[in-house]
Amino acid sequence: MRPLVLLWACLVLPGYGTLVGPKEISGFVGDTVSLQCTYGEALKTHRKYWCRKIGYLIARCSGTVFSGEYGQEGRVSVHDSPWELRFKVILRNLTLEDEGQYFCGIQRLGLDDSFSVSLHVFPGISRPTTQLDSTSAKDTSLVRRSSTAKSGTSIPMTRILAPVLVLLALLLATGLAALGSWVLQRRKEAQLTAETERKEKLQLSHSNTPLFSLSFPWL
Repeated sequence: MRPLVLLWACLVLPGYGTLVGPKEISGFVGDTVSLQCTYGEALKTHRKYWCRKIGYLIARCSGTVFSGEYGQEGRVSVHDSPWELRFKVILRNLTLEDEGQYFCGIQRLGLDDSFSVSLHVFPGISRPTTQLDSTSAKDTSLVRRSSTAKSGTSIPMTRILAPVLVLLALLLATGLAALGSWVLQRRKEAQLTAETERKEKLQLSHSNTPLFSLSFPWL
């Protein structure tokens, strides 16, 4: 009895033969995008599938496509490579209606091993095929990276102009300080010159004043 319980726990509990893959993919209308997922040795012989997630409280699958099959008029396919312990999901000719939540999963006894994938579809010019796999640490879309790059084009110019503006402000402040110091020095020199001239005039007026310290009675 105990071995059966252990076997059931291995098959049902999450983490057994864990399935790993990207959580988000994106592309333009008309693009072909793909994602690769890896799984454990224990899930090698199980059927792999891709389906659209529906429902809120209880999530369910819609339009399930299993490995080796084509769905949505050949626009969706799942290719399993057991010898590599990975499988690839290919989405062709994207439309705006394809955007939404999906399940990438593996059938097994008890609960399926699956995870949710967000698909973003953008209008515009088609881009080359986007491939994502579980070995990549980047799950962000090409569109978001390109839009971020475009929005950041003005940042380098700002960084270049900022030091120049700071330098000009410092030079202006230094020039104003030097000008103020020069004006103050000239004013002090003018005041000193005026004071010297005033003292000289006073001394000259004193030297020309007649002295009547002696008195002459016969005059």
